[in-house]
Amino acid sequence: MTRKNNHRLRNKSAARKNHRKSRSTDSSMPLIEQKVTNILVNQKKPISLSDIAAAIHLSRKERPRLAKLLEEMTTKKKLQKKGKRFCLAFGKDLVRAKLDLTAKGFGFATVENQAPKEKDIFIAARDLNGASHGDTILVAITHFARGRREGRVIQVLSRAITSLCGIFNASGTSGYVTPDNDRLPYTVLIGKDNTSNAEDGMAVVVEIIDYGNERQSPQGKITQILGDPYNTEVQIRMAILEAKLRDHFPDAVTAQAEKLQPLTTCSDDRQDLQHIPHVTIDGADARDFDDAIAVEQTATGFTLYVSIADVSHYVKPGSAIDQEAYARGTSVYLPDRVLPMLPERLSNNLCSLVPEKPRPAFTAILRFDKTGHRIDEQYTKSLIKSRRRFTYSTIYQLLYQQDQLLLQQHADLLPMLENAKTLTTLLAGQRARRGSLGFNIPEPSIQVAQGKVTTITLSERNQAHMLIEECMLAANEAVAETLATHGRQALFRIHENPDPAKVESFVDVCKALAVIIPTTAKTPAWFAEVIATTAGTPREYVINNLLLRTMQQARYAAENTGHFGLAAEYYLHFTSPIRRYPDLIAHRALHALLRRETGDTRLLPQSSGYNALVEAGKNLSGCERKAITVERNVHARLAAVYMRDKVGEQYPAVISGVTSFGLFVELQKEYISGAIPVQTMKDDYYLHDAKRHRLIGERTNRILQLGDTVEVTLDHVDILSKRITFSLATAEDN
Repeated sequence: MTRKNNHRLRNKSAARKNHRKSRSTDSSMPLIEQKVTNILVNQKKPISLSDIAAAIHLSRKERPRLAKLLEEMTTKKKLQKKGKRFCLAFGKDLVRAKLDLTAKGFGFATVENQAPKEKDIFIAARDLNGASHGDTILVAITHFARGRREGRVIQVLSRAITSLCGIFNASGTSGYVTPDNDRLPYTVLIGKDNTSNAEDGMAVVVEIIDYGNERQSPQGKITQILGDPYNTEVQIRMAILEAKLRDHFPDAVTAQAEKLQPLTTCSDDRQDLQHIPHVTIDGADARDFDDAIAVEQTATGFTLYVSIADVSHYVKPGSAIDQEAYARGTSVYLPDRVLPMLPERLSNNLCSLVPEKPRPAFTAILRFDKTGHRIDEQYTKSLIKSRRRFTYSTIYQLLYQQDQLLLQQHADLLPMLENAKTLTTLLAGQRARRGSLGFNIPEPSIQVAQGKVTTITLSERNQAHMLIEECMLAANEAVAETLATHGRQALFRIHENPDPAKVESFVDVCKALAVIIPTTAKTPAWFAEVIATTAGTPREYVINNLLLRTMQQARYAAENTGHFGLAAEYYLHFTSPIRRYPDLIAHRALHALLRRETGDTRLLPQSSGYNALVEAGKNLSGCERKAITVERNVHARLAAVYMRDKVGEQYPAVISGVTSFGLFVELQKEYISGAIPVQTMKDDYYLHDAKRHRLIGERTNRILQLGDTVEVTLDHVDILSKRITFSLATAEDN
């Protein structure tokens, strides 16, 4: 080989080496950029190049490359340069947000401190960049279309899901887990050393050890075997884990609760009301009794005593119990258990207003004239003794069905209960006249035993429920007005006006269903009239549901703006401090008013003041929504378990939704939702009439409209997605 050829080979070798070096350098740049972003996202102030280099452990030789990268990121508006220091350029083009992933694979990003009416950012599946549901992400705005910003994920700043529940699918000595949450559109690979000997088809908990990328699935290890996914206890456990609910109390909280001593005597600032014939009225399975009532008839009208368990006597701001209660925000009620806000020693013992036991309470003494109009209010810390523990069923039979045996058994309390019946009828009339809404939407009652769902029925709701509700509403309104008029800080329960666009859509539906609607302004009274117009008709269920969807979500806020649904100028929650933290805040605020305390009152575990209350309102509203979501999730899970062995059976159902791809239906007796895909409707080719919310058979002219009652046949149950599929029953099915 000649020297010339050797020189050429050396040049080619050097070129290849330099190319590899350059390619290696280029490939490392995205990793360094990610590290830079991670460092800067947690910095409150801009930092220098040398600080960044030190934080990501770059040598002095690599700093020129870092300087070039920082300049490029600044040019692309990913960074802001302030003198010789850098920070992330959070602005219109680069924002920090939380990802809400849909079951279809795309997502929406909610920007931190987003304006109330600002729409979330749409992120297509191709632009997720490995982000998953709930992650905190850095989003670049790419363009604006159809009234909404669109973007792509630049980086995952923090992961929301580090572990998940799912079903293990064995494949030899390894396998994979299909997540139980349909918002997680991937499977988790499980290596042979990470199966924990789980059996095929078992429900498991998986810890993610590698999140993978667009081309590689996440990897994980099984940390817990839950058991048979068709067992109700397993399904409920999965729902609890998915929502990250607190299902046990820390030792410090339990120990503090055990040291509490019962209060059985009156002190100087507590009024003895043990002579007042209080009673509690709750569901048959209730264990914590946090409210008791008594009603006296007077020369001018009525006096209502609403006595609420004095949780604030035992739970002091900043204590271990208080901090845990605030973190939970609310009790969560599930078919086979309760996840209480307070330890059982408090919720079911010291605070619970059990019969014939002296209990500390906070009493609202409200006086009404003979028409049911409130004319005076007084509040006091008290000591009461409940005379009897009634259930709704007993009160209904006693007062509204005049059961003779019960009338004899409770003759001593009958005059007081009759007073309560008369007063609450007047209060209901007062609310109705001002336009307070009374939705009639049935709720499911699920009974479970030995790991199985025994029945799913509609919860009973009768006049006894409404009797207690009127008393609680009256107390909540009175306390809210008192605190507001005295300028006291508290968490109000506010309900804002409906979205006008949603209201107009609702009006269009009413017209399509031939429902007569008022021509007056869209005040609460307008909505109440629509509800009254459809009461007792076949359209009642669907109209109530659609009307509810037009409403904003009620929430907790430091500023009182009124409650649209109740047509109330003042409203807050005062009557359930055992199970709701905002009620405990109201108790503390009212007590401070009675004591004429000035300055900021300690209402929260860590701090006081208006700004702290604003944040508390957001947190506690979130806790409430999480509890509602879990309760619905459990219902969907147990409905799927209950229906899985009933394929082929027929049910009467109401059409609750109409789309181009099929119908949504609600079983009338079981309150179970499902879908009828249009492709299963073999008797005809159906056309979608979107304006009139119906499907029309092209050949038979059969009309399937929103609100119609139909017979359906159960076709399929998917336990993972909790989806239930029906088909329209045919003549041959009957």
